[in-house]
Amino acid sequence: MTAAFLSLQRVHKSFALADGPLPVLQDINLNIRQGEFVSIVGGSGCGKSTLLRLLVGLEEASGGSLLLENEPIRGTDLARGIVFQDHRLYPWLTVEDNVLLALANAPLSKAQRHELVQEHLALVGLSGFAKAWPSQLSGGMSQRVAIARGLVNRPKVLLLDEPFGALDALTRAQLQDELARIWLAEGITTVLVTHDVDEAVLLGDRVVVMEPRPGRIRRVVEVNLPHPRRRDQLELVQLRQDILQDFSHSPNTALA
Repeated sequence: MTAAFLSLQRVHKSFALADGPLPVLQDINLNIRQGEFVSIVGGSGCGKSTLLRLLVGLEEASGGSLLLENEPIRGTDLARGIVFQDHRLYPWLTVEDNVLLALANAPLSKAQRHELVQEHLALVGLSGFAKAWPSQLSGGMSQRVAIARGLVNRPKVLLLDEPFGALDALTRAQLQDELARIWLAEGITTVLVTHDVDEAVLLGDRVVVMEPRPGRIRRVVEVNLPHPRRRDQLELVQLRQDILQDFSHSPNTALA
C-alpha cells in the first residue's frame, strides 16, 4: 500500500465575503494510501471540517486538486461515505429504513438491499434494533446507525467529521473501540476529523496536525503501533504529549 489512493495537491479554499475573500485552507498536500486510517486533528478554525467537506464533495476547492484513484473529486457520490457529529437520522423512519435510505440509488434488488442493511446493522452491533425508532435509541446507538448508513454502500472512503464529539466520555470510548474493530474488519480507507488528540492517536495510522488561519498542515505524525491499541500504552501517551506541544503556544485552541 505505497501508492496514493486519495491525493490532495496544493489545495486551497477561500470563502467570498463582502470585504473580500477569506482564506480557510492553504497549500494542503496529503497522500493517503488505500486501507489507511488517517486522523486530522486541530483546534477550532483550522479548516479541518472544511477539508472533509471538500473530500466528500459538499464544497469545491478554490484551487489545487483532489483525486480518488486518479479521478477528480466532483460532487458527492457513493464512493465516499460520510458520518457527521449529528447522526441525522430521520425520526419517522425505523433504524433499518434509515440505513436503507442510503441504498436508494444503488442498482440492487429488494432482497439484496435488505441483506446489506442487516449485515451492516450486525457489523455495528444493532441486529436486534432494526425495527426500532430513533427516539428509542441512545446517542451512541444512533451514531452506530449513522456509521452503518455510511458503510452500507461499501464506499471506497469513509469520512468521519467529529462523529463522537457530542457523546459522553464512556460512550465515546466504547464507540472508538467499535470504530477500530469495524475498520480492522472492513479494511476501508478512513479519514477522521477530530479535536481530540487521544482519539486521533488511538485510531490513526497517521495523525495530520493542522494549524489555523488559514488552515494548513503543520506536520504529519506516524503512529507505528499495531491495532488494536490500548489507551494506556506508553507510546500513545508520549505521542499525545508530543502533539499537544504543537498547540501549547495558542491558549485559545480548543483541544481535548
